[in-house]
This record gives sequence, structure tokens and C-alpha cells, in this order.
Amino acid sequence: MDFKTADLYDSHGDSLRVCEPIFRDFGGRVRFCGPIVTVKCFEDNSFVKSTLAEPGAGRVLVVDAGGSLRCAMLGDLIAASAVEQGWAGVLMFGCVRDSDEIARMPLGVKALAAIPRKSQRRGEGQRDLPVTFAGVRFDPGDHVYCDEDGVLVSDRPLLD
Repeated sequence: MDFKTADLYDSHGDSLRVCEPIFRDFGGRVRFCGPIVTVKCFEDNSFVKSTLAEPGAGRVLVVDAGGSLRCAMLGDLIAASAVEQGWAGVLMFGCVRDSDEIARMPLGVKALAAIPRKSQRRGEGQRDLPVTFAGVRFDPGDHVYCDEDGVLVSDRPLLD
């Protein structure tokens, strides 16, 4: 990926939504971008797992996990599935686990923290709806741009 969020912001300014700086990098790729797919779930990663098992085609899964710090919503097995399926990355308003393994994968992962406790799987959650966290609304089909400086969201692609 040949972009910088700072440069994108300088070029597109107020047309972009800028996330509050609450995320840490966990994936092997710090810079990633793509069209958004959304999941909303709380301490149940069933929808995260099933969505990342589908062909990603360079998209980014944006997960509103309610900001829970009590359990991980993404681990190494689900992240490996995302890599295999061609996802560009995951933006997680929640936690991950198996961070050492995820750091070695060619996948962008931003999340709040790491924790060893896994989530429950009860099949609860929603997909493909607008979600809001970090001061930003994420709509399915919008584009997200992530790097060392942060996260930007645009209602249209910014790169050729």
C-alpha cells in the first residue's frame, strides 16, 4: 500500500471522518485499506468468524464489539482464515488474542487491546449495518484507510 493517512487528510480534509486515536496495531501489516464490511456483536465472535471465512476481495471488516475489554473477538485461527480468504484487514472495537501469531500474518489488525480470554459463540450479532465508535460512523461500502498515524473513513475510494 502506497499511501499515508496524513497525506490523504491533507488532500481530502473535511470530507474524511477521522477516528479517535484509541487503536493499537496487532497485524503484520500496519498500513491497509479497503471497502468496509460491518459486524456488530458483543462478546460473541460468531459473526466475525463466519464473515472472515468468506472471500474478502481486499475488504476490511469493521467490528463494533461494544469496546469490551473482557474477551477477545479475534484470534490466530480466525485471522489465518481472513488471510486465506483475501481480507485486507480488521478494525476491531474490542480485543484480540494470539497477538504474537497475528503479528506475523500479512493482515492489518487494529484493536483496543489483547487479552487471553476467548469470546462465547452463541450465534448472536448483526452484519452490514452502520456502526459508530471512536467518534466515527462506518457504513458498509465506505472505504477505510489505516496506518501508523490512525484511521480515516471516506464515502468513496481515494486511491486508484
